[in-house]
Amino acid sequence: MRLSRRAVLAAGAAVGAGGLAACATARTGFPTQTLKVEDTPFDMPPLRLPVFEGRPRFVITDFGAQQASQSLTSAALARAIRAAHEAGGGIVVVPAGSWPTGPVHLKSRVNLHLEAGAMLRFSPDPADYLPAVLASWEGLECMIHSPLVYAHDCEDIAVTGAGTLEAQVDVWQQWFARPKAHMDALVALYNMSVAGVPASERRMTDGAFDDAHLRPPFLHFNRCRRVRLEGVRIVNSPFWTVHPFLCEDVLVRGVRIHALGHNNDGVDPEMSQRVLIEDCTFDQGDDAISVKSGRERDGWRLATPSRHIVVRRCKVLNGHQLMAIGSELAGGISEVLVEDCEVDTRASTYKTPLNNLLFVKTNERRGGFVRNIHLRRVKAYRLEGSVLDVDTDVLYQWRQLMPTLEKRLTPVEGLFVSDVEVGEAKHVSRLRGDLSLPVRGVTLRRVRVDKLLGEAHDHRNAVEVSV
Repeated sequence: MRLSRRAVLAAGAAVGAGGLAACATARTGFPTQTLKVEDTPFDMPPLRLPVFEGRPRFVITDFGAQQASQSLTSAALARAIRAAHEAGGGIVVVPAGSWPTGPVHLKSRVNLHLEAGAMLRFSPDPADYLPAVLASWEGLECMIHSPLVYAHDCEDIAVTGAGTLEAQVDVWQQWFARPKAHMDALVALYNMSVAGVPASERRMTDGAFDDAHLRPPFLHFNRCRRVRLEGVRIVNSPFWTVHPFLCEDVLVRGVRIHALGHNNDGVDPEMSQRVLIEDCTFDQGDDAISVKSGRERDGWRLATPSRHIVVRRCKVLNGHQLMAIGSELAGGISEVLVEDCEVDTRASTYKTPLNNLLFVKTNERRGGFVRNIHLRRVKAYRLEGSVLDVDTDVLYQWRQLMPTLEKRLTPVEGLFVSDVEVGEAKHVSRLRGDLSLPVRGVTLRRVRVDKLLGEAHDHRNAVEVSV
């Protein structure tokens, strides 16, 4: 398939300084582009991404979708996705209008495209997201309610367009609380992981776990290759918003997220490789971006690091951190770059400052590793915490829930921060290494904070630090 001039121009704009994207054909016979991400401080392999231009279109109204009927629209989406998949690839079109639906399950070589003025409004009833599917909850694989948009073991998939994906969260918000039944379920799930129970048998939605309330991510791509998420607006989320899990070659571009609920991270690449997140806007209830790689034995079992992740030209209006590394990082995290981003919470709903720009968090149970992490050319109006914060004793509720069954420290080394401007912050850097395994190799260059509320640098158990 030959790209039109329009497609070539779009590809060139997408790679920015990285040069033109070339057309190729994947092993499956589906056309792909090669996207080069240049000027990185580490060797960044190119991404391979699916090309849908010229593919047949499958409009959901032709399959029976009706704006007044969730059941008909859900069925129409499923039929259109199946037809596009069976045709060898195609574009499932959601036209302008408000369309009620249950969960959407993608298949290989399908682009779910929302036209301008289109809105998919997802059911507020958790019962509509059963039967359970294989996903991951805070670093532990298990069977939970279906994510609102779900893909498992797919190739060449996309969600694109100028439309909106909206979660109706009245019931999910009631699940934000963490009562005893929820905490007991977490302990049970953790013990299943320790005992080596297969993930498909960790059923967290029925029987003794009817009220476990493990909320699903909004978009969960599980073990997928060549994924595009472009242009859409995402409103609200039960849990993490965009979660590529064990994925390869992922592009998140021009996405606008407004999700201010509990645990509403923006994008959480977990055990994923070759990920580019660019030109996005984050208005979050938690971290804008958080790179992860599994919790304890699940992370060690899957043994897949998150690496080669680039974030650029993004804007954060609200959240906890611009970039979090961890705390689920048992599989290791390396080669991460954040550049040319802006944080300004004055335009947000809550107008509360972020905690930190770059926060590396782990604990004595995680193992894994963190290395070769870069943040450069970032501006922020105000921070509660630091430009760079490293904390090796972050356990949250797990400190009370579970004892340390096996101690594995996380080596943290090679953190580089440069050309950062902040109006106000408590510290430039705060480092909390473990006494027996200090944080190592931290470099800060041309970092300016106009108003410091504490010491510029607050370091404990850190060596080879240059500021």
